[in-house]
Amino acid sequence: MRAEEMLQLLEAIKAGQVAPAEALSRLQPAVADLGYATVDLDRKSRCGFPEVIFCEGKTAEWTAGVVQRLADAGQDCLGTRVSDEQAAHLARLFPHAEQDRLARTFWLPASREPRPTQGTVCVFTAGTGDLPVAQEAVVTARCLGAAVELIADVGVAGIHRILRHRDRLRTADCAVVVAGMDGALPSVVGGLSDGPVIAVPTSIGYGAAFNGVAPLLTMLNACSANVMVVNIDSGFKAGYCAALIARRAARV
Repeated sequence: MRAEEMLQLLEAIKAGQVAPAEALSRLQPAVADLGYATVDLDRKSRCGFPEVIFCEGKTAEWTAGVVQRLADAGQDCLGTRVSDEQAAHLARLFPHAEQDRLARTFWLPASREPRPTQGTVCVFTAGTGDLPVAQEAVVTARCLGAAVELIADVGVAGIHRILRHRDRLRTADCAVVVAGMDGALPSVVGGLSDGPVIAVPTSIGYGAAFNGVAPLLTMLNACSANVMVVNIDSGFKAGYCAALIARRAARV
C-alpha cells in the first residue's frame, strides 16, 4: 500500500468510516491460497508487475487455476516455460490470450487496450539456435511495457554482422545478448555500447560447452565493464531486468 493510500485509510478509521478489523485486512498482503499454490496478489503494488507463473513442473489444471486467480484480481498474467499440454489446455480456457510457442510463453493482459511503451530494449542472438531463449526475453520485456527489437544470428564467427547494428546499440536503453557455444558475443557488444548489456548463456553447443557452463564462464569473465550475466537459458530474467532498466531510463 502506497503512503497516500495508507493516509486515506487512517483518515477513514479516524472518521469512523472503516472498522479497525477491516483496516487490518486491507493492510495485510493479499494472497490467494489455492492449495497447490499461494498466489501473491500484492506483488504488483510492491514491484510494479504481477507475479509471473513458472509453468514447468505444474499440471495444466494448476497452471490454469493460477491464471484464473490473477485474472479475477484484474491483473496481467504472464506464464513462462509453457509445455505443449499446458498450452493446449490454456488455449481452450483463455482463447483470447497470446501464446508464443517459440518462447513457450502465455500472456493474458488485464486490458485489451493498447499500452504506451517505455524505453527500448534490443535483443541479439549469436546464432539461430539461441532464438527460443531470446524470444522468451523479447516477450517478457514487451509484457513489462518496453519497446523491443530482435536481431538474430550476429555471432562473432562473422564479426561484421554485429558491426552493422552499431546505431541500434547506441539508441537502445538496454541490450540483451543471447549466446551459446563460446559465449563471446556479449563482450563484443559491451565494447560497442555505452549502455548496460545483459548476457544470457544458452545450453547450445557441443560437448565442451557443458550445456551452457562454458559460455556462462566466458560471460562472467567478460572484459567489458558494462556486461552483467544471468543464468543459463534464462531469457525471462534477462527480459525482465532489461525492461526495468529501459523503463527507468525512459523516466529520466
